[in-house]
Amino acid sequence: MKAFVEGAEVSLETAAAAAARVLEQARQPVIAGLATDSAGARAAILLAERLHGAYDHMASDILLRDIDVLRQAGRLLTTPNDVRLRADCLLLIGPKLLNIWPGLADRLALAASPRLSEAKARKIFWLGPGRGEAAEIGAAEITATPAALPLALAGLRAAVLERRIRINGALAQKLTELAETLRAAHFGAILWSAESIDRLAIEMVQGLATDLNQKTRFTTLPLDSGKNVSGVVQTSGWMTGFPVRTGFGRGYPEHDTWRFNATRMIESDEADAALWISAYGDEAPQWKRQVPMIALARPQTRFPYAPRVRFEVGAPGQDHDAVEYARDIATFTLARASAPSDAPRVADILALIEQNLTKGYEAC
Repeated sequence: MKAFVEGAEVSLETAAAAAARVLEQARQPVIAGLATDSAGARAAILLAERLHGAYDHMASDILLRDIDVLRQAGRLLTTPNDVRLRADCLLLIGPKLLNIWPGLADRLALAASPRLSEAKARKIFWLGPGRGEAAEIGAAEITATPAALPLALAGLRAAVLERRIRINGALAQKLTELAETLRAAHFGAILWSAESIDRLAIEMVQGLATDLNQKTRFTTLPLDSGKNVSGVVQTSGWMTGFPVRTGFGRGYPEHDTWRFNATRMIESDEADAALWISAYGDEAPQWKRQVPMIALARPQTRFPYAPRVRFEVGAPGQDHDAVEYARDIATFTLARASAPSDAPRVADILALIEQNLTKGYEAC
């Protein structure tokens, strides 16, 4: 793998020294993208602390939909394994779930009966799927557009509590029948992804699970986007007590979803240097304003403008072993390299940059 400064190929050591100079000269640097394994996330957060900078994830807008609801309303939560073994009734919410998690049907054994349940067959419903998605897994489809999902969920909650539904007749009848089936379940689970539904719908999902637990046992299983998104959030949590969009400007971690939005910081001229991390794919930053940028990215990444310093890095679980959050088992695991190479890890590059910092940053 290669490293570049101002477009010219240089050694990793030379590039790290140049990157350190860019970061030291900045009043307010921000670490963005943050698509990396847990070791890379830890190194990035430590570097942000050293620089009194901030850090944000490229998927924060999606991540924070779940987190905001969790903070305000709480959450009932289970694991994929528990759903596979126990759930005799599943309700999927919103479109594109099979795109978000292509292995969902196999991992949850949707075609089989739950082994730890008396039910002889699993009942599967899908509220608001995309075209053909419900049929692909043998689910009963209840049509609802993404914009209509919150209203449909509100109607379903009303039906579960045996209250009047003020929705058109055909959908009202389907929701009433669905509510009866959900109440009769021995153990049910609701699946959704913050990629495909908004905060209001997520809050409705949690409320629905709470309502159902007055009659039976129900829980939820949110689907993340993979690529260690949940791992980065959890790493941030155990290191600072906060999720992403956290800064160290006053010498200690502060979390603010508006203040530490990396794109906002750069577009408003609040941040004057950026370190972009994207080790899983070819994602590039979306901000339009050009600031001095250091990039740790895959070779095929195309940037809207040339980074001041660029490192080509390996992909976790492909070029090198990595500790990642595995949604299949809902915990951290070691992902062995599928095609080992000598491409550097994000954590190693960040450590090399930090070694080249000359300033001793003290708490403000």
